[in-house]
Amino acid sequence: MKKLQWGMIGGGEGSQIGPAHRLGAGLDGLFEFTAGALDHRPEEGIGYGRSLGLGDRAYGSWQDMLAGEKAQDNPIDLVTVATPNSTHFEITKAFLEGGFHVLCEKPMTMTVEEGEEIVKIARTTGKICAVNYGYSGYSLVRHMKAMIARGDLGKIRLVNAEFAHGHHADAADAENPRVRWRYDPAQAGVSAQFADCGIHALHMASFVTGQDVTKLSADTVSCIDVRVLEDDAMVNFRMDGGAVGRLWTSSIAIGRQHGLGIQVFGEKGGLRWSQEHPNQLYYMPLGERLQIIERGEANLSPEADRTSRVTIGHAEGMPLAFANIYTDLAEAIRARKENRSIDPAADLYPRAEDGLRSMAAVFAVAQSGKEYGLWYDARPPMFR
Repeated sequence: MKKLQWGMIGGGEGSQIGPAHRLGAGLDGLFEFTAGALDHRPEEGIGYGRSLGLGDRAYGSWQDMLAGEKAQDNPIDLVTVATPNSTHFEITKAFLEGGFHVLCEKPMTMTVEEGEEIVKIARTTGKICAVNYGYSGYSLVRHMKAMIARGDLGKIRLVNAEFAHGHHADAADAENPRVRWRYDPAQAGVSAQFADCGIHALHMASFVTGQDVTKLSADTVSCIDVRVLEDDAMVNFRMDGGAVGRLWTSSIAIGRQHGLGIQVFGEKGGLRWSQEHPNQLYYMPLGERLQIIERGEANLSPEADRTSRVTIGHAEGMPLAFANIYTDLAEAIRARKENRSIDPAADLYPRAEDGLRSMAAVFAVAQSGKEYGLWYDARPPMFR
C-alpha cells in the first residue's frame, strides 16, 4: 500500500512536540514525511528540513509551503500545524481552503469566533480538520470509551478529571521568559493553565463518556501573585447526558509530574486511568472485586485491539498514542480517496468541533473565575 504524504509546519530543531509528531506519523508506515516549514527563521527551517531528508520540499515559511505543495503533482495528503498558538487559525484556515487535510495542535484557535469559522470551513470544503488531543489515542482510553458506550457502567453519574503538575511552582522562576509568556494575556489569551492543560482533561471527559459539556462554574487563582492569568483552577461542569463533572488543573502542584488522569462512575461500576501508568485500567463492577485490565490482553474491544502495538507488559508511551491519531487519520483519508465508509473503530480522531468546544470552555472558565464561580454556558454559540 502506497504511503500517504505528510507535511509539518513548526516542530523544528529543539521543539518538544516536533519529535513526538514525527515518531507518531511514521510509526506504522502509513505516512511519509515529505514536506515541512519547520522554523519561523527561513534558513534554519530549510536547513533542518533538508537534514531530515525533505530536499527541495523543505520550505522557509508556511506560505511558501502552501504555494509549493499546491503546485506539486503529488502534494501532501495531510499537514500538521505545530506552531505557536496564535498562528493556528491563520495557517489551518489557509490549508483547509487550499484543499488540504489538517491536524492542528491544540488550542485550535485563540477565540470562539475563529473556532466557529474553522468548523464551517472544514464542513464547506469537505476536508478533515483534526485537533491533537493526543491522549485520547491511548489504547485503554479507547477501551474506556467502548466499555461506557456498551453500557458496562450503566448510566454515567460522575466524571472526575485532573491534569496537574508542579513545573511552574518556583516563584523565583516566574520571570523566566520560557515560563512567563504562558501567564501573559498578550501572548496566551484569556487563560493559562486551563487553556494549556485543563482542556486536555475536559476533552478526555467528553471523549470517554460520549457527552458534551453544557455549563460550568470555575474557581481560578494565581498562586504566584505576579501572574495575571491563573496557575490553578477547579471547575465544576454538567454534561448533556446527565453526568456531573469535576476537574482540577494546576501548574504549582509540587510533586506532581504530568498528572493527567480520569475517573468515571456509573450506576453499575467505576473506571480509573492515569496517563503516567497507561497500561492499566482499573474497573470496579458494583458489588464485585476490583479488576485490573491490562493493555494488550485478549478479548478487549476492537477500539483497544487496533491501537495496541507492543506485547502485554511493555510500556506504552505518548508517541504511540499520537501514532493512533495518525492511524485514524490515515484510515479516514484513504476512505475518502476510495469512496468507502470508515471503520467505526478508527473513526475516533478529535475533530474541529472538539477544538471549538474547548475554546468555548476556556472563555467560560475565564469569565466564571472573574465572577467567583458564577455558572456560564460552556457551549459555542453555533451549538446552542
